[in-house]
Amino acid sequence: MESKVFVQYNHTDPCAIARWSTKESFQFMSARPWQQVIDFYSDVVKGQKPLSALLGTTCLSKSKIYNRIESVNSQNRGGRWARLTFKIVVSYHGGSFDGWQKQPDLYTVQSVVEQSLGEFVDEKKAQMLKDKGLPLEGAATVAGRTDKGVTALHQVCSFYTWRKDVKSQDIADALNSVAPGKLRTVSVTEVSCVFHPNFSAKWRRYLYIFPFNDEEDREQSKKTGENAQKFKIKDTHHEQEVVYDECNNTNVEDVIITDDVELETEKKPWMFSVSRVNKLLQKLEGKLLSYKMFARDTKASRNEGPPTECFVFHARAREYRLPCSEHEKGSRVMCIELVANRFLRRMIRVLVATSIREAAAGADEDALLKLMDATCRRATAPPAPPDGLCLVDVGYEEFDSQDCLITKEHID
Repeated sequence: MESKVFVQYNHTDPCAIARWSTKESFQFMSARPWQQVIDFYSDVVKGQKPLSALLGTTCLSKSKIYNRIESVNSQNRGGRWARLTFKIVVSYHGGSFDGWQKQPDLYTVQSVVEQSLGEFVDEKKAQMLKDKGLPLEGAATVAGRTDKGVTALHQVCSFYTWRKDVKSQDIADALNSVAPGKLRTVSVTEVSCVFHPNFSAKWRRYLYIFPFNDEEDREQSKKTGENAQKFKIKDTHHEQEVVYDECNNTNVEDVIITDDVELETEKKPWMFSVSRVNKLLQKLEGKLLSYKMFARDTKASRNEGPPTECFVFHARAREYRLPCSEHEKGSRVMCIELVANRFLRRMIRVLVATSIREAAAGADEDALLKLMDATCRRATAPPAPPDGLCLVDVGYEEFDSQDCLITKEHID
C-alpha cells in the first residue's frame, strides 16, 4: 500500500523546521475543547449571557446600530421611494445552522429568515411567486454571508415591501418565532431605500475565541522542552536528527521540505505566546494589503488585484477567562478581534490559524506580512474551526478606534 504524500510549501526562513505542516496545524486546531465556546455563544445568542461576561467591556455602542443613512423618511414619495425598506439586525447561533446562504435541503439562516418574511410581501409579488410555483418568501439582502458553524451577534440584512401596513414590531415578532433559542431579533427599523447592508457598510468586526487545553498543552510542553527542540527528517534511505534552537540559521539552511520528505511532529514546539500572536496581528493594522494568500475557495476573477485587497483597522489578541461550569474561575481562552472594511472568504479563520502557527514557530513579528508575497496558498495554515468565529457587528459610519473590544490599554 502506497503511503500518502503531503505537498508542503517550501518555507526558506530560519523557522521553517519548527513550522507545523498543514496536517499538523489542522490537528492542533481541532484538538481543543470547542464545546465550551459553542455553549457560550449559544448563551449570548439566547440573551442569557452578555458578551461582556467574557470581555468585561461594553461591547456595542448605539452609534453602530443607528446611523445617518436610516434617517431618510419614505413617506409622501413616489416610485421606488414609496416602498418600505427595513433594516433587520439578527443574532443567531452558528452551530444550529448550515451557514447563512440558502441551499437546497439545508437548514440555513437565510431560508428561515425569508420564510418568516413571506407574510409581509405585497400582493403583486405573492401572485408572481404563486404563478411560478415558488414558496411565499421575502427576499433578504445580507451584510455578509457566514459559513456553517459561525455565530453572529449583530448580522444585518434588509427587506422591502410595497405594503404600507407592515410594522417593524410585526417583523421582529415573526422572526423571533421561527427558530427560538437559535435565532433572535436584535432590532428592526425602517430605513431609506438607498440603504444596502453590504455596500453601505464601512467596516465589519469579528471575534475569534480560541480555547486552550491546559492539561494537554502542559504535557506537550514537557515532551518538547523549553530550549532546544529536536526534529527528525525521514526519507527512504536514511534518518537524520537536526537540533533546533530558537530558529537560528545554523542547522536549517539545507533543510528543504518537499513531496518526499516528511517532518516528524513529536518534537515540534506546541506552545505559543498570546502576546506574540498579538504582535503578529498588529503589523496588519492601518494597511491596505492583498490577502489572497489568506483566502480560500475564491473565484479566479477575485484572485488578483483590488478584489483581494482589504484594509484592517484593528487587529488584537488577548487572553481571557471564558465563563463555564467546569471551571470556577473560567477556562483560559485567547480572543482575537479583527475589524476591516471587508474580509475575503475564510480569511479570518486562515489568519487566526496562521498567526498561531507562526507564534509557535517563533517567527518574526512581520511574518504575516511576508506571507503576503508567497506564491502558493499552502504557505498559510488551513482555516481554523468555524466554532470560534463570531460576527460581532457591522458599522455604517467611520470606524472609531476607541470603540474596540480589545484595546491597547487592555493588553498593556
